[in-house]
Amino acid sequence: MVWLYLAMAALFETAWTFCVKYLKFSNFRLLTWANFYKIDGVQIIAPLLGYIAFGLMNVYFFSLAIKQISTAVAFAVWTALTLAFIKVAELLLFKQGISWLELFFMMLIMAGIVGLKTTHVAA
Repeated sequence: MVWLYLAMAALFETAWTFCVKYLKFSNFRLLTWANFYKIDGVQIIAPLLGYIAFGLMNVYFFSLAIKQISTAVAFAVWTALTLAFIKVAELLLFKQGISWLELFFMMLIMAGIVGLKTTHVAA
């Protein structure tokens, strides 16, 4: 179950990261009661709401994981999974490319995750 918690935390961290990317505090001065519920207002406020919600869910699932395994292992796996999820999102949603060198190093990270998972001793 701990690995599912880490995967969930990594998914929420990925969503949080993209909320940070699209959050523009300068646009908040354009937000008024007249456009708050219209598409313009939603586009301004949605990244902030996602930032808060995804951040809280990330912390929640990560905290569940570190209660069951060492913090160092959890952090390494969480970071690597987040990196992989972000790259997959960039490939599928934003149509960005990937080089063979990037793929090679991501496979090294994944090998590290598998190594950590298989050699992990329960706390």
